[in-house]
Parts: sequence; C-alpha cells; structure tokens
Amino acid sequence: MSLMYGKEKDEAENLDPGFTSFFGKLPPKSPETTGTIRLFFRHASNEDYYSAHGPDALYVAQHVFHTNSVLKYLGSGGKSAGLPSVTLRPTVATSFLREALTVKQLKVEIWVPEAGSGKKVSKFKLDKEASPGNLQAVEDLLFVTNDIFSAPMVMAVKIANTPTVPGATSKARNKTVGIAFADTSIRQLGVADFVDNDSFSNTETLIVQLGVKEALIPTGTASGTTDRDFDLRKLKDVLDRCGVVVTERKPSEFMTKSIEDDLTRLLASKNAPAMTADTSTTIPQLSFPTAPAALSALVGYLSLVSDSSNHGAWSIRTHDLGQYMRLDASALRALNLVDVGGGIGMKNTTLLGLLNKCKTAQGTRMLGSWLKQPLVNRHEILKRQDLVETFVEDSNARRTLQDDFMKLMPDMHRICKRFQKGVASLEDVVRVYQAVLKLAGLIETLKHIDTKTDRSKELIQETYLVHLEEYATSLDKYAEMVEQTLDLEELERRNYVIRPDYDARLQKLANELHRARDGLDAEHREVANDLNLDLDKKLHLENSTQYGYCLRLTKNDARAIQNKRNYIELGTIKSGVYFTNKKLKAHAQAHQEATQEYSKTQAQLVKEVVSIAATYAPVLEALNDVLAHLDIILSFAHIAVNAPEAYVKPTIVEKGSGDLILKEARHPCLEVQDDMSFIPNDVEMIKDDSEFQIITGPNMGGKSTYIRQVGVIALMAQAGSFVPCSEAQIPIFDSILCRVGAGDSQLKGISTFMAEMLETATIIKSATKDSLIIIDELGRGTSTYDGFGLAWAISEKIASEIHAFCLFATHFHELTALDQELKHVKNLHVVAHVTESNETSKERDITLLYKVQPGVSDQSFGIHVAEMANFPESVVRLAKRKADELEDFNVEQTSSQEAELPPEVTEAGLQIIEQLLSRWSARMTAPMVIDDEGEDVVMSDDLSPQAQLEELKACFAEFQPRIDGNQYVQQLLSSLMG
Repeated sequence: MSLMYGKEKDEAENLDPGFTSFFGKLPPKSPETTGTIRLFFRHASNEDYYSAHGPDALYVAQHVFHTNSVLKYLGSGGKSAGLPSVTLRPTVATSFLREALTVKQLKVEIWVPEAGSGKKVSKFKLDKEASPGNLQAVEDLLFVTNDIFSAPMVMAVKIANTPTVPGATSKARNKTVGIAFADTSIRQLGVADFVDNDSFSNTETLIVQLGVKEALIPTGTASGTTDRDFDLRKLKDVLDRCGVVVTERKPSEFMTKSIEDDLTRLLASKNAPAMTADTSTTIPQLSFPTAPAALSALVGYLSLVSDSSNHGAWSIRTHDLGQYMRLDASALRALNLVDVGGGIGMKNTTLLGLLNKCKTAQGTRMLGSWLKQPLVNRHEILKRQDLVETFVEDSNARRTLQDDFMKLMPDMHRICKRFQKGVASLEDVVRVYQAVLKLAGLIETLKHIDTKTDRSKELIQETYLVHLEEYATSLDKYAEMVEQTLDLEELERRNYVIRPDYDARLQKLANELHRARDGLDAEHREVANDLNLDLDKKLHLENSTQYGYCLRLTKNDARAIQNKRNYIELGTIKSGVYFTNKKLKAHAQAHQEATQEYSKTQAQLVKEVVSIAATYAPVLEALNDVLAHLDIILSFAHIAVNAPEAYVKPTIVEKGSGDLILKEARHPCLEVQDDMSFIPNDVEMIKDDSEFQIITGPNMGGKSTYIRQVGVIALMAQAGSFVPCSEAQIPIFDSILCRVGAGDSQLKGISTFMAEMLETATIIKSATKDSLIIIDELGRGTSTYDGFGLAWAISEKIASEIHAFCLFATHFHELTALDQELKHVKNLHVVAHVTESNETSKERDITLLYKVQPGVSDQSFGIHVAEMANFPESVVRLAKRKADELEDFNVEQTSSQEAELPPEVTEAGLQIIEQLLSRWSARMTAPMVIDDEGEDVVMSDDLSPQAQLEELKACFAEFQPRIDGNQYVQQLLSSLMG
C-alpha cells in the first residue's frame, strides 16, 4: 500500500536531518507509558500528513500496513541503519488512532511543528495527549463523522488501611478504598468510598459496573516492601485482569488541598455552592474519608480547571455499589456480555451485540451500562419489564417509534459538549433543530399507544410523556431561534448558512454579492453578443479554483477571441481556453471581496448562534437520557418478539425469598446462530432443597451452555428484559460470580491453575446466600487428586456455609457423592445415547442429546468425543489401551493408599494371619484321622480341593472373633475380595 505520492512523498523522505537528532533527545517513555504511540503532524505542499518514528514506526508498519516495505530510514541515506519512519495520510492516521485508543488500549501523543518552523521542520512540541479513558483532546479529530458508541471512563484510586482489629493478622486487614471517576462525554464526575478486602473484589465490581478504561494510581516506593506497595501490587493485578490501562501518578497529586476550589469552579450552579459556603455540606462527596484525594488526582490529570469551557458545566454523583448486581471480570467474560476488545461486540456473539437494536448512539451506550449494572430493586425492575411488555403488545407503535423517530435522533451529549466548547458548527445546530421538530410526533405516538392496563398508561406518562412535553415546550424557542437565523431553503441543499436578513451587516454584504453576480451575468451576455456566440452553449461563465470568475471557450471556438485586444487569455487546458476582460475582472474582484467579507461576518454570527444554542444544553442532555431509555426499551421489545422463539416476561421475586425456575430455557446468543437448532432445558433450583447442583457428563454435551445460560437469563431479567424461556421465576441476585475457563491469563504470566484459584478465592470471599455462582471444571489445572480435593472443599464451603445458588459443572464424578452429605445438593447430568457398533465388538457410538436430567453420568466419553473429532485411529487405540491400564493402576493405587493404621494393630493382624495359615497348613501337610479303636492313623493320600476348602473354612470359623476385632485383617480381606 502506497502512503504518499509525488512531491509529498519526496518531502517525507527529505526531512531535515536535524529531526533525527531532535527525536533522539525526546524524553523516554516512562515504564507506565510503554504503551504510548507518538505521531508527528507535518504539512506538505498539497496535503497534511502524519509520521511515526523508531519503534512506533515498526508498530504502525506491522499493525496498519502489515508489511515493513513502507518503512523509510532517516539519517543513513535510506539504509536500514537509520531511524525507521513511516508516513500516514490523515484518514489512515485517524482510523489508526481510533483503534489504538478504543481497541488496543494504547496512549497517544500528537506532536506539531514549533512556531516559526520553515519548510524543513526539525523541532516539534507536544500538542495533544489522549488515553483510553480520556479522549477529550482528540474527540473532534477522531469522531467527526462517527458517534462515540462506548463512553470512555477514567478513574483514580486511593487506598487507606482501616485500623487493625485486635487479634487480626496484617493479611486480614480491610482497606478503605476511595475512587473518583469521570465520564468526559457527559461531563460527569463520580465518587465511591467503601471498605474492601485484600482481593479488592468490590473495586473489581465497580470497574465492571462503570466500564473503566484507565486507572490512575499513586506510584510505589523503590523498595516495594511497604503495606501500601503490596496493596498497589494486588490492585494492579485486578486492573490487569479487567483490561484497564494503569497510569501511575505522583503521590503528591493525591492531596486534597485545592479540590474544594476546583469543584466550585467545575460544578453547575445546582451542584456548586457559593465560594463562601461550607463545601463539605453543600458537596457531600467532599466529606468522604478517602475519595476526595482520588478526585483531586483525577481533576488534575484531566486538566479540567484549565479549560474555561468546563467551568459550571460538570455534575457530580455518588456511586453506590449496592444499587446494582455485582459482577466481576470473570462473569463479564463467562457470560459474554460485551466484546473483550472494548467495542460493542459483533452482532449476536455477545449479549450486548444481541440486544442492541438501538437506533441511537446514546441508547447503545446506556444499554452497555444497563447490562453491567443490573438492578437489585424489584420495583425498578418491574417498571422496565412493564414498559417492555407495553411495546411487545403494540408492535405498530414500536416500529413507528424506532423507524420514524429514534433513527433520526442525534447524540445530544456529544453535540452539547461541542456547543459548550465553542467548536460546534451550524450543522450541529441544525441536527438538534431537526430532532426538536420530531418531538411533537414522538409525543403524539406515545399518547396513542394501545395500553392494555392503567399501569402501562401511567408508566408511559411518568417515564416519558411528562418529561418530553416539558422539554418540547422549553425547546420551542430553540426552534424559533433557528428559523429566524438560518436559511431554511438552503438546508434542503445541505447548505448551512445564516439568513442574510438576520443581520444588517450580512444583508448589506449579501446585496453587494448580488450586485457583483448581476454584473458578472451582464458582462457574460455582453461578451456573448460581442463574439456572436450562444450563451451557455458555447460561452461559459465559470468560477475556476485557479482564476476565479472567468469565461471559457472550447479550443475550436477560441478563434473568436483571436486578434481582439479587449480580452485577456488566462490559460488553456484540455476542456478549453480561459479568458476575461477588464469589466469581468472588476466584477469578479468585487464578488471575491464580498464573499470573503460575507464569510467572515457569517462566522462571527455562527459563534453567536452556537453560543445561544449552548444555553439549551441542560435541556438537551436531559432529553438525551429520556431518548436513550426509550430506545433501550424499544430494543428489548423488538428482541423479545423477533427471537426464534418469543421471549417471556419473567416473574421477579424478592431477594432471598424465592426459587429459580426456568421452563424450556435457552441461551439467547446460541439460539440465533446460523444452522442452530437449540435444545431447551428446564432449570429448577429450590432453596434448601436443590440450591447446589452438580452437573456431570461428556465434553461437548452442553454442561457449560446449561450453566452459563442460567447466568445470562438472570442478568437479562434484572436488567429489565424479557428472557428466552416459556416460563420463568427468578429471585433477585445480589451478584453473579463465575469461574469459567483460563482466558488469556498465560499471556499475562499467570498459570491456568493460579487463575482458577484467584477467581475462586474472590468468589468465596464475595458470595452471599443471595448470589448466583457458576463454576465450570474447577481443579483441572493441577493433579487429579489435588484438583478433586480442592473441588470438594470449595463445593462443601459454598453448599454448607454460604448457601448460595450454585451450578457446578465437573469431570470429577467422585464429587457427586456430596449429595449424600448435604440434602440440598442435587446431581444432574447431560444425556448421551450410547449404542454398540455391532454385536461382537465392544466399540460404541455416542450421540449427544444436550438434555439435562437428574442423576449422575455413569461413564466417561472423552475418547468417544475424540473419535467424533476425527482423531487418527492409531491415537484412539492407544488412548483406549492407556485408559484401561490407568483404571487397573487406579485400583492398585486405591489399595496401596488405604488409611494407615497404628503399628500395634498392624502387628496384631499379621500375627492372626500367620497363626491362621499355620493352623491350616499343619492340617494340610500331616492329615490324620482316628480309627474306631481311638488311635491316630496317618493318611497316605492328599486331601481333595474340596476337603482343603472345608478345612480353611473351619480355621476361619475358629479365628473369626479375632478377625472381627482387627481392622488390618478386615482391610486386607476386603481388598482381596474386591
């Protein structure tokens, strides 16, 4: 792929040699910013472009162009010993930067030439910095034509140890964690202050709930041996597990000395107190013990106070973890909620991708938040579900709202931000105006929805109509302002201009433009008459980019101006000859000057219009939230109706007081896959009866799908959606905790087994009786015996102490014995149908039925699944032989690993066996009988086998009391008989 062409490419290759020296003196990227890309903005004669150098150039070459052939080497005559460099057109650079920040989770620096630089630039200055959680500096560059689908979130974390409880170890100490976060897309700050354990499970929950992209933490000491450093190290592990970019800042930035003044400037009047007021009472977040320090670091990092457009434009809120279901990073992956790369997910491959039938960018953003923040308040859940039901029943209203209204609504939050920063255009003003015009029809459609119950009508009124009618009234004056200032006729031609009669200066300049244009047209006619040429057919009046307004003739007709001194020939191109005369030149000059002055005056008026529009930002942002909410409800209803089998409205019961019952449950993402015929299963988890369920069965039999779909359905219900069942009763869960798969932990230096243990430890520490726990194949990362022991201990802990709803899929069939010890543990298995290949062969065919039934799977099917995967026949035969050998070895191992007995018991047992065998042997080697006269007679023939057996039985009968009293002899006889 070629990047630069012609003169631009030559300029890229002939940069000032001083740049190489300048680049070498740039400050190195600090350890916490190794994932930073530096781009240099450059200006060529015909087109601007960007360049990358050194390791960044290699990265761009490999990840953008997928070849090193695009590389040039500076400072060495083009040889590979020089500085690697690559150039990118603006469109390519924009695409690369967008992916680097939102998908690759990299940081970005953009450098621009220093003022006064000549044609060859050697010195640059840092102009823009951006990170995954802070896109403020590059939003207008990267998202000019694209709405931001995923709002980036950046947070700062401050940790303080709570006072040590007497008798507690240092490892058991809880931490007070203060967190501040910012959503720059809507200019909102937030804080949370809570006590956390040493696994930072509450912090992990908050990261998932907010969708944090970047975290600021204080740097540790060089020794790394203090308690704070240990905490920071554990926190980094949590952030890494959640895919959050870590940015280390000086501890001095986490000080609260100026945060009160900063918030007073930033917060809108409804949040901010007067300068003389007591901010600790008017801004309650400042009274938190730890969060204000984090808030100070965050405000400084984002440079909010230095940007005057932020003053009075921000709001602040407190985030309460208890308002939402707790989800950890493992649950996010196990339930496949969103794309792990940070996007919205491919259609139908994630829950967000499946449920996202939203028509607006703000709806998609809010849907992502809803799925990461399922509700735990039954009243609020039912409100959402009742609204979904209303639009499920009235499909005409749903389609009208989606296609005629929601599809045309712009992202108000983003436009308002452009208004407040003073960078909005008339097109932004018009987009809001067009949305305002749609409000009346939107309100009328909502008023005429076919509501079946008074409850539905009330919900539509209180959730949407009361707000939309208020906003429509407030925005009437906005519409009037646009109609008075903008030329609506030009809008039809997508020209965004101010009406000339709006301003006297503009009207005067418009009149001058008309006069100049009339003069051009009049002179056009005069020349046509003079040359005796048809107007427009042969003599054309054109506005050339090179010559301005002038006349053009074809080369054949150009003879008409030969030998005429009053015409000035300007140039000849393929399409003809350009020429002018003194009068035409004067009119063209007048038109050009009037146009320039008109544009300058209009630009001033545009700023005034944008400034007026910015005053409507609070109303527009509130409207934006209502539209997003309606968009999601419509999307839920659309999905419920158009699924392969219609979804059902679940019955929601209060936390801790209900059972989980799903009839014909399906996995929502799998059932919509191409060529998929999904087999539904019933789920019944009764508190204190079957709350802990162990699922066994073959690989590929559906165990993982079965347990995951329960988690997905529970989450959908608490988000307010209908669920893929024929009937559903779901209790409110305070958390869904998962241990499924190792993911990419190995790439981060964490073994599979360690990942299992970390995730399981978090579950045990975080789970309550109202949690839903999903565990898939725990213990496979270590030896069989250790794995089984851990699986048993963890299962027993959850079942006997925590009493949470738990689905535990396992290959340890021995684990199914837990139901003999705990009455609320039930065994399930996925069904596989096995048939003999023929009457004489032991070979079997396996058919996976994907049905879950009560009981234990009575056999393993691993080798049969390998056969289904077309393993080589020799490999399958070897596997069967080794499996048989291991089964025999296992029996021997079991015998050899019997519980050890006290030495005196073993010694006594050996004496009993020795005496028993001696007695029997004596009878066998010297058999005697007594004759009729009472004398002993030695038998000459050996005893028959039957007689010997009888003698042995007699010996056993004689020694039976002693055998029953010795455990060693009993174990030995048991192993021999087994």
